[in-house]
Amino acid sequence: MDGNILDPDGARERLAAWKDQIEKLAADTKTMSERLQEVRVTATDPKGLVELTIDSTGALVDIKLTNRMERTAPDEVSRTIMATLAEAKNQLADRSQEIIADTVGTESAAARAISESVGNHLRTSPAEESTAAPEADVEDDNENKSFMEKW
Repeated sequence: MDGNILDPDGARERLAAWKDQIEKLAADTKTMSERLQEVRVTATDPKGLVELTIDSTGALVDIKLTNRMERTAPDEVSRTIMATLAEAKNQLADRSQEIIADTVGTESAAARAISESVGNHLRTSPAEESTAAPEADVEDDNENKSFMEKW
């Protein structure tokens, strides 16, 4: 028989090492969770029409519309808000995945699964963006005017 298998001191050392690894993983996971919960992302569209902020879950927590909205058709405002929200969620996914990599790493299958799940939950594909705010009917001229022009 191999003496290493029945070596009580060696077994204690391995158990102590495993315990240390588990404690480190638990601490790293707690840190990851705390940092993820603190994340907020603010995004602005390229034309400066809208600025919005989302929390760590991707929920909208603040939206600011500039006075440029007054000169913009409502359907364009809607599309801009939805596109900016999608961009903010993509930024949130990137930031969240950075936090995961920084805290628990990317070597373990669990860390990769968490990172992938976060990305899948938050990211929006271009196809989803285009269906989020459908184009307005061209026949209805009133719909293409800003809300200020309608009054």
